[in-house]
This record gives sequence, C-alpha cells and structure tokens, in this order.
Amino acid sequence: MLNRIDLRGSSRDPRGLLPRAQLDVSAAVEQIRPVVEAVHQHGFSAIREATQRFDGVELDRLRVPAAAITAAAETLEPDVRAALEVVIQRARKVHADQRRTDVTTQVVDGGTVTERWIPVRRVGLYVPGGLAVYPSTVVMNVVPAQEAGVESLVVASPPQKENGGLPDARVLAACALLGVTEVYAVGGAQAIAMLGYGSDGAGEGDRCEPVDVITGPGNIWVTAAKRMLRGAVGIDAEAGPTEIAILADDSADPRHLAADLISQAEHDPLAASVLVTDSEALAAAVDTELVRQVASTKHAARVQTALAGDQSGVVLVDDLEQGLRVVDAYAAEHLEIQTRDAREWALRVRNAGAIFVGAWSPVSLGDYAAGSNHVLPTGGCARHSSGLSVQSFLRGVHVVEYTEAALRDVAGHVVALANAEDLPAHGDAVRARFPGGER
Repeated sequence: MLNRIDLRGSSRDPRGLLPRAQLDVSAAVEQIRPVVEAVHQHGFSAIREATQRFDGVELDRLRVPAAAITAAAETLEPDVRAALEVVIQRARKVHADQRRTDVTTQVVDGGTVTERWIPVRRVGLYVPGGLAVYPSTVVMNVVPAQEAGVESLVVASPPQKENGGLPDARVLAACALLGVTEVYAVGGAQAIAMLGYGSDGAGEGDRCEPVDVITGPGNIWVTAAKRMLRGAVGIDAEAGPTEIAILADDSADPRHLAADLISQAEHDPLAASVLVTDSEALAAAVDTELVRQVASTKHAARVQTALAGDQSGVVLVDDLEQGLRVVDAYAAEHLEIQTRDAREWALRVRNAGAIFVGAWSPVSLGDYAAGSNHVLPTGGCARHSSGLSVQSFLRGVHVVEYTEAALRDVAGHVVALANAEDLPAHGDAVRARFPGGER
C-alpha cells in the first residue's frame, strides 16, 4: 500500500529523496489575491460575496450572536463536554508553565537592561471546518493566548449550511467553555483578510476590528492568505497538510504503526504518513495491517488516497542511526519513536514539531489530551519553527536604563564605534549630554 524508498547503502542527502506533499502556495496566493484585496477595500460586502461563492452560505451578519454560543454549550453532548473540559485543563497546565517573567540584568553599576515579555493586544484565531470540524483546535489556539495574557481574542470559523450559517456547534461550544464571546462565521481567505484588515459588518456591533497576530491551521487558501498578510500582521506559520513520521525498529507492533499512520491520513487526501525503519519484515507487516485496517475505517477512500500518494511511504534504512538522520531531514510535524530505548532516541532528535515517545504515546493523544499543542509546523518547517505556545503571543522588549555615570563610563566606546561606522551624529548624541559636549 505504501510506496517504498530504499536508502540502504546510500550516503546521499535524504532531503530531496523523501516523500512530501506538493503545494504551490505562490500560485494559490495569486488565485486568492482578488478575494483578499476585495475584503480590504469593501469589507462586509466582499466577505458576503466570497462566502456565498465558496461556502454556499448567505451571510446576514459576521458575528455569531452571543445567544448562539451559549446555546451551543448548553446542548453539547455530555461526553464531548467532559472531554473538552479535560483537554482544556491539561492544556492550561502545560501552557501555564510556559509563561515568562521579566529579567533585569545589571550590566554595570548604574546600567541595567530589562527584558520584558509583553503580550500582543489582539489576536485572531482561525479554526478550520472543511472535511472535519475541530473544537479541539479552539482549545489549542485559545489557551496559550489566554495564558500569555492577550486581552482581546477573536475566533473565526467557516459557516456551516447544516447549522443555519453558523460555525459548527461544537466549535461554538468550545468557545463558550473557554469564555470566548467574539466569534465570526467566516472561513477561508476572506476570514484571514477580515482578521488582518478588519471589516465593517451588517450593522452596529457587527464590526471586526483588525488583529495583531493570526494563528491556526487551514487549507492552502488560508495558508496563501496568511502569506499575503505576513508583515501587516504576525502569523504563526504557513501550515500545510498534516504529517506523521514514525521511526521504528523490529520491536514495534505493526498494528500500532498502521493505526497511527491511518489516524493522520484520515485528515486529508494530501496528508502524509511516513514510516522509517531498518526492518523490511516490519515494513511488510505494516503493509498487511494497513490493508486490513483501512478496509474497516470510516473514511477509507480518503485514507487510501493519502497513503497511496507521493507524500506517503516507507523509507528503508541501514540502521537507526541512518533513520535518525532521515527523520531529522524530514522534520515531521508529528514524529513517533517506536524503538527499543525510545526515549534515548527521542532525545537525540533535532527537528520535529512534536515527538511522541514509545508505544503508549500515539499522535492522537497529542491531538487531544496530552496537554501539548497540536498546532505544529509542517512541510519541513520544524527545522526552523516551533509549534504554537505562549511564546507565540509574547514580544520580548528590552528596557534600557543607565545613569549619567554609567553612560559617561562607556561614552568613548560609543563614539569610537559611531565614527568607525561613519555615523558621527550617534556619537554626538552622547557628547551632548556632558559639559562641553555640545556641538
């Protein structure tokens, strides 16, 4: 079922050889540019037109009424409510420990630099609603922003025909459980444009003010819009289709591996499921399990497409050392380590969005209830980017405070460097503060 890539005996750089979903975000940018520009120029009327065209919903307003959010929580299935409450509690516990405190460094007597961590004022949190709906993503976006101290949170999620043009009721219920009251029934590129530029609405109280940062996963059109707005606002990352990579040896249970590969493949036909192993027998056993398990899974056609695609496959390696180099080169969104001494191998991994250690830490746990965040870098971006966290909503600001004596002590060095860089006015700004230093 899975494509095979045999790297045994190869010393080549694996980055160009590994399976990867092919997404042309630049082309998508050009396709959605008219939508984004129309929202920027015309606001609600452009959002309404795009929503009718792409979602088949006629919007009569942008903002979800408070009563609808409350009602969604009141009618939420008890088991789903209990699950969300556990997820929220665990996520808060993990993200609370990520808070940073201001640190003051005394550089010299009379001279200090304080690094302050200041939350952004307003953030827009996008929650997708295409092939699946994601109340858990509400939690993963909102909790770190709240723990960072962001004072204004807004959620945007696509309207659903079957919910009367409102976002999915479970998404609204999650907002209610988290105390989020500003929610907009807008999806896709038009939602990102609305968040970034702001928009008028259908009437009083329906206006969306622009945000400072936009976070949350989405399809290629959402990603393209985030790329367009980068700079006007901050973004978390350009998220692509979900990925799982598994580094396994012959001690792994092929039933577990197959189930985990399928779990991510059911997200999207472009989802990537990659197994890296030094055991050809294990690879064959996983293929057998995939055939058996895919046949009985709900979204079998979608899973089959994802597993058979160029973005998925089995990578055969000589040993786990080579396997480690391969998974570091791949830099998966989700990386499972299912080997002997799994923790030791996991601690040697450099590049991954999140690492799941051993047979009892599947990616599905992290998607929901581990306490970790599931908004993670994809497409190899884990080589340089992190998953969503409290830090995503904080800015480090240096506060510099020197006395007259401390400035006088270093003045000569400032002047020397200013002259060396042919910026004499920099030095003059220091000289002017001391007797005889005026021009």
